[in-house]
Amino acid sequence: MDALKLISSSSMKENAPDIHVGDTVRVHVRIAEGDKSRIQVFEGTVIAKKHGGISETFTVRRIAHGTGIERVFPVHSPVVEKVDVVRSGKVRRAKLYYIRKRVGKAAKVKEALR
Repeated sequence: MDALKLISSSSMKENAPDIHVGDTVRVHVRIAEGDKSRIQVFEGTVIAKKHGGISETFTVRRIAHGTGIERVFPVHSPVVEKVDVVRSGKVRRAKLYYIRKRVGKAAKVKEALR
């Protein structure tokens, strides 16, 4: 078990983003198309964080053309270039799955003063 902890601690990013559920984030993702690669930006609200350690993930939700889109990003993935926090959210839940049923202004998260 100690060997597993050693491997996971050595492969974890030192500059892991400090994000919380409810934050609006801008995730820069490296997309490989053929032999070329480019950076694509995905901006939305963090509705969940799962697991911990090397396998930690966070789910980001946004609305595009009236359709909800959710993507799950691994925190320690080399595909995720950087994560910028656009605004901090004030929430009292660990998971914001109820936002999936909300539309328009009802789906907004209040801003926290951090």
